[in-house]
Amino acid sequence: MDMKANKKLGLKERYNLMTRDLAWTPTYQAVKDVFPYMEYEGIKIHDWDKFEDPFRMTMDSYWKYQAEKERKLYAIIDAFTQNNGHLGVTDARYINTLKLFLTGVSPLEYMAHRGFAHVGRQYPGAGPRVACMMQSLDEIRHAQTQIHSLSNYNKHYNGFQNWRHQHDRVWYLSVPKSFFDDAVSAGPFEFIVAIGFAFEYVLTNLLFVPFISGAAYNGDMGAMAFGFSAQSDESRHMTLGLEIIKFILEQDPDNLPIVQAWLDKWFWRGYRVLTLVAMMMDYMLPKRVMSWKEAWEIYAEQNGAALFNDLARYGITVPKGWEQACKDKDHLSHQAWNVFYNYGAAAPFHTWAPSEKDMEWLSAKYPDTFDKYYRPLWTHYAKEQAEGKRFYNGTLPMLCQVCQVPMFFTEPDDPTKIAYRESEYQGVKYHCCSDGCKHIFDNEPEKYVQSWLPVHQIYQGNCFPEDVDPTQPDFNPLAEVLRWYKINQGQDNMDYADSPDKQNFETWRAQATGN
Repeated sequence: MDMKANKKLGLKERYNLMTRDLAWTPTYQAVKDVFPYMEYEGIKIHDWDKFEDPFRMTMDSYWKYQAEKERKLYAIIDAFTQNNGHLGVTDARYINTLKLFLTGVSPLEYMAHRGFAHVGRQYPGAGPRVACMMQSLDEIRHAQTQIHSLSNYNKHYNGFQNWRHQHDRVWYLSVPKSFFDDAVSAGPFEFIVAIGFAFEYVLTNLLFVPFISGAAYNGDMGAMAFGFSAQSDESRHMTLGLEIIKFILEQDPDNLPIVQAWLDKWFWRGYRVLTLVAMMMDYMLPKRVMSWKEAWEIYAEQNGAALFNDLARYGITVPKGWEQACKDKDHLSHQAWNVFYNYGAAAPFHTWAPSEKDMEWLSAKYPDTFDKYYRPLWTHYAKEQAEGKRFYNGTLPMLCQVCQVPMFFTEPDDPTKIAYRESEYQGVKYHCCSDGCKHIFDNEPEKYVQSWLPVHQIYQGNCFPEDVDPTQPDFNPLAEVLRWYKINQGQDNMDYADSPDKQNFETWRAQATGN
């Protein structure tokens, strides 16, 4: 009797059997009723089977792959915790970068999880649906591993305990929060372009690579471990986003202007979130890997140019605002840290003026701008502090209606002049920080007039605990806002030099080393 040997399935055949062959076409309900979000954005898809996931990962391989990474990651985290790894970092200034990361980035990972779970349900095509489901799982894993890795610091330092509460309330955290609120309230096609492009491509390279390298360089093996554990996932995420963009563009020529408008919008929105990363790299890391300017030139100008060259064959052009962003690289981090130094009494981490050694490094990295525009500023602040007059700004700044960053950005060709743009909608004036944000507002004013702006809300009396009586003669609005934020004044914030974190860290390390 002839016996036929079973043919071993190839990767593509196995992938199709495990994903696409599980799909079906609805018969007792209309397709548009089952997938109601597919038409209102104007995107036209003619053949969902044309989408190709280059990784072709099935669920059985996905779980094995991720389980192996978890095993290695938690072994490193446990070793770091048991050996008091927190005392091995350069100094306690570094710990403030972790506070910034936990409050500003980790909640975005969770929002990405929710967003991909939602849009995966909305796509009729099985290929994108499975890919989105896996990315949703990746994103919640990233949130969990980051929280677990950083929880060790919560045992020893102030300012980690209320990170989730603060993400929804603290003034500067409305910047990353509004970015994701904007994305998840869009349609599924805009969401995938927004997050696949702006979050995964623009932000990931400029956040994870310099930040995680900075963690390793400053002795933080815990943060380094979760960063490197996530990077293999991020490569899939970037690829998924770009493949979806190409797939949409290949399906119908009418999709091109819609996608181009989204790339213009989301490049600028992602770039504004990177303001926090820029100041972290140049001012918050005690030992720096590279400057913001160097990171921008490598991961944006070089990698971004390659991306847009690749998309040019579809008719895509460089996003609006690209030229201004490239000009801003000499100024962004200095201007941002100046704002946080001013408002250090209202931020949930410590701030400080750069030392003379820090300024020498900044001068070398920014030879055309630092000594001319920013060294005099920091020299003045240091002199004031030495005289016991450390400056804290007691007023609240105007915020941009779109990106929600305080209005401190300067004109592209004049770093001595603050940029202000104004739009009017239904008889009300709205303020924007740049041409990029004004263009976004003017295109969708009905969306951005709803922005929850922290400064406006504070002045309206909506950011105080319920037991507060603003009519009392001893009413202190800043103290009450901080209580609503759950920020412990002087412990979680203010200047680093007098902070409990600094004093405790130095005491603990002296005891551990016997010095």
